[in-house]
Amino acid sequence: MNPCTTCGVCCASFRVDFSVMETQAEGGTVPDGLAVEVTRFTARMRGTDHSPPRCAALTGKLGERAACGIYEWRPSPCREFEAGSEACQRARVRHGLPPLAD
Repeated sequence: MNPCTTCGVCCASFRVDFSVMETQAEGGTVPDGLAVEVTRFTARMRGTDHSPPRCAALTGKLGERAACGIYEWRPSPCREFEAGSEACQRARVRHGLPPLAD
């Protein structure tokens, strides 16, 4: 089983900035309603600049059953995030989950 389907803490740990070109309005796939314009060139996933952050596309309960509501249309930082990476492990510890085994 993919640990990401029960975790979700990456979506509740980091600010997610990406090119506005990834939004639907600019021909990309990220739904416009879930993106906030930061600059002319940068957008941010709604909810990830709050404290604590929680992406508006995240569904479910952290550490039990979590999912991305726009998985097929998620922005590049989310596509590039790797399960088990240093950032993943830090996020898991921050939310009280054990590190993933190598």
